[in-house]
Amino acid sequence: MTAPKAVGSDRTDRQPDALAVAGWCAAQGWPVHPLAPGRKTPPANCQACQASPHSPSDCPCPAAGRWCHGFHAATLDQGVLATWWHVNPDFGVGVACGPAGLVVIDVDSHTTVVPARDRILPGIPIHEDVNLDGLENGYHTIALLAALRRAADPTTDESTLRVRTPSGGLHIWYQDHTDRRFTCSTGSSAGRALAWQVDVRAHGGYIVAPGTVTAAGTYTALPGARMPAPLPEWLSEELVRTGHLKDRPGLHSLPQPAVPDRARRAVVAAGGGRKGAERVLDTVLQDVTACATTPEGAGFTGKLNRAAYTVGGLVSAGHLTHAAAEQLLLDAARTARPAQDRHNTAVIRSGLAAGSRQPLHIGRARG
Repeated sequence: MTAPKAVGSDRTDRQPDALAVAGWCAAQGWPVHPLAPGRKTPPANCQACQASPHSPSDCPCPAAGRWCHGFHAATLDQGVLATWWHVNPDFGVGVACGPAGLVVIDVDSHTTVVPARDRILPGIPIHEDVNLDGLENGYHTIALLAALRRAADPTTDESTLRVRTPSGGLHIWYQDHTDRRFTCSTGSSAGRALAWQVDVRAHGGYIVAPGTVTAAGTYTALPGARMPAPLPEWLSEELVRTGHLKDRPGLHSLPQPAVPDRARRAVVAAGGGRKGAERVLDTVLQDVTACATTPEGAGFTGKLNRAAYTVGGLVSAGHLTHAAAEQLLLDAARTARPAQDRHNTAVIRSGLAAGSRQPLHIGRARG
């Protein structure tokens, strides 16, 4: 952020004042709202809003130039910003991520117990043989995810704006130039999450602007770029894979490729679980073939890996042969991504090998 530094010749050795930061952010097209002095949360609503709780969409305050309802009141109007910070010059600065088209990867560095392996990188199995000694926080999990995708670690990405938080975490700012409308999540969530201790700030959330001072310290831009770079494609695909899409207009109306009947014929009646095994096989193969309707951003590799892992468990439990499993997976992969056989085969064989260590026993279906 270069512009705020020029505000006031007597401030050369100090943080830029909050109004300068707010004005600069708004000038970039990033709607701004105030944060309570010394905190990273919005100030309280007005007394009328407090007395009669209601949804932000039904509130007249933002239209009247008041800051009620946090990021819902965010604005680009420099006059409104000047009024807000005239009322309280100690306000901090928040940026509404969704309207700004921002996706911010929020890497935490909390000291806490490492969760179960299936919570470290949701949707990506980490076998017991993998040594996780030294894995302690979000810096490690986002680096692990990047390594698995053969991508650069975002925490070291000097091509984009990175902001050190007072707690030792890191905000990595990216601009999303697509219409994917990603949503927020927390890295401790049992549902949607990118990685353990890695939060996502996007639609439905806000981020603290660099230069903001709280009781805990200052949000400080690191050396490197002062503007967000485009969101890397691999991170975009991971966000799709982990369920961060807000909506996909028209997606459900698209024709979904069918799973061949030979998938059912390939299942062996092992342990009385034929029907259950068929349902599992159909589901995971459908996840892969459905990627044919989305040329990119569908999280294809993750879905293929997950499918191969699950099918490997079916093979190990005796529900179908290894040869049949590999062929079914390869056929499904070719339906979705016909031009990358070598990549698909490598993902399938790796997933089958990992899944075979965890037999998937399915009981007899109850009618």
